[in-house]
Amino acid sequence: MTKYKYKAYRGDSMTVKHYSFGMLFLFIIVFLAGSFADNKPDHIDSEGEGHDMSEKLNHLIENEPKLQGAITGISIRDGETGEKLYGHNGDVRLRPASNMKLLTAAAALSVLGEDYRFTTEVLTEGSITNNQLDGNLFLKGKGDPTLMPEDFDMFAKKVKESGIDVINGDIIADDTWYDDVRLSPGLVWSDEHWYYGAQISALTVSPDKDFDAGTVVVEVAPADTGDSPVVTVSPDTDYVQVKNNAKTTTPGGEEDLTLNRIHGENVITIDGTIPADSANVKEWMAVWEPTGYALDLFRQSLEERGITWTGRVKTGQAPKKADVLHTGKSMPLSELLVPFMKLSNNTHAEILVKEMGKVVHDEGSWEKGLDVVESEMKSLGMTSDTTVIRDGSGISHMNLLPPDELSRLLYNVQDKEWFDTYLNALPNSNASDRMKGGTLRHRMNDVSIQAKTGTIDGVSTLSGYAEATNGSKFIFSIMLNNLLDEEDGPEIEDKIVKILVNQ
Repeated sequence: MTKYKYKAYRGDSMTVKHYSFGMLFLFIIVFLAGSFADNKPDHIDSEGEGHDMSEKLNHLIENEPKLQGAITGISIRDGETGEKLYGHNGDVRLRPASNMKLLTAAAALSVLGEDYRFTTEVLTEGSITNNQLDGNLFLKGKGDPTLMPEDFDMFAKKVKESGIDVINGDIIADDTWYDDVRLSPGLVWSDEHWYYGAQISALTVSPDKDFDAGTVVVEVAPADTGDSPVVTVSPDTDYVQVKNNAKTTTPGGEEDLTLNRIHGENVITIDGTIPADSANVKEWMAVWEPTGYALDLFRQSLEERGITWTGRVKTGQAPKKADVLHTGKSMPLSELLVPFMKLSNNTHAEILVKEMGKVVHDEGSWEKGLDVVESEMKSLGMTSDTTVIRDGSGISHMNLLPPDELSRLLYNVQDKEWFDTYLNALPNSNASDRMKGGTLRHRMNDVSIQAKTGTIDGVSTLSGYAEATNGSKFIFSIMLNNLLDEEDGPEIEDKIVKILVNQ
């Protein structure tokens, strides 16, 4: 099947995306549906203070060529009173993309709390005598998406410090804290090998402090002309193999590399060309079965500490009566929300959903976790019977939310004790630093907004808080669906926001 590739920024958008014919068919269906949508404004303030804003917004929607045939949903509220000031298809269910994370983050703060930490346990079964463990050693994951290679070194160090040099038994990875469903039902199959479609496991690994759990970083560096480029995978693991079919071409050419991972395997293929004078190319690739990935790093760390074992390295379940040798803890949720929301981390969203299911219903599944999210939506003043929710990240095209519901949520959470943490986690247009500005760091630096971006095929969204030049505070939700090119969305959203704030 022919694949079409384009590149975009890491964050909300995909680094490298591939369209399948199945995806194209879905896009045609929703595009045709959009042509029948009621595109008439439902603005509230037709006279008075907001009249000029309404007129400008209506004119933009009616005359922007890139919105023709698309569905434009806008909901604007007074930030102080919650009064709806303007609406355009505000009650129409639209695909939110990563604006879905606004619900997930609010639910997680409400249910788990700002100080909540994920844990990982090292457990033993049996007795320790003369530096030998007569039994099995377990590594039990409980959802921590921030585990990095150095954490597995620490786990191995704790085993060594406990006096264990030899294990007369197996090394077992336990991921049963969550169910074994790795991918959300709405994920497009062609996304599964990219970092934003990584599999969800209670025991997983992040390659760096972006905390894209369940991924490795593949870096391709040009070699001499005619030779294969140099490929490195980090962290260094035997769990992933590389099939390098690429070639280094003469300087001055155009880089044309395609990276893929074979379904059901951990073989990453690299095809195409890279000029000899090209900068290195980096991609974050999802692994198949993250539990095995974590187990491989733990195995390596044990070997480096000189610890040996007589049994196998495998997955399984620790007995309830196993002894806890060490408990590792993640950063608190208040800190985790920063990379989650600023960088729009899909894996964090889905792990939070499963964790809420585990905490509330003792079942770490999408079904139980989304039950919790929907319950929290109601408690936060949203009307859940007008929405469709299929995941926590917004990557599914089956998620449907009206802009009015998102703006209502953003107004209501302002009274919550955790609101400052919530607001701090949102991308900020006034900050150029990656972990402050997030996905807004290159947009609208001349206005003051804190908002969540969102991008999937044919969809671009932006919802959050804005301060006008006259000091007025606004809450807004902009949802653009059925765009011919979702990369056109940010420019249009920026125009809408500037109309809002320049009053």
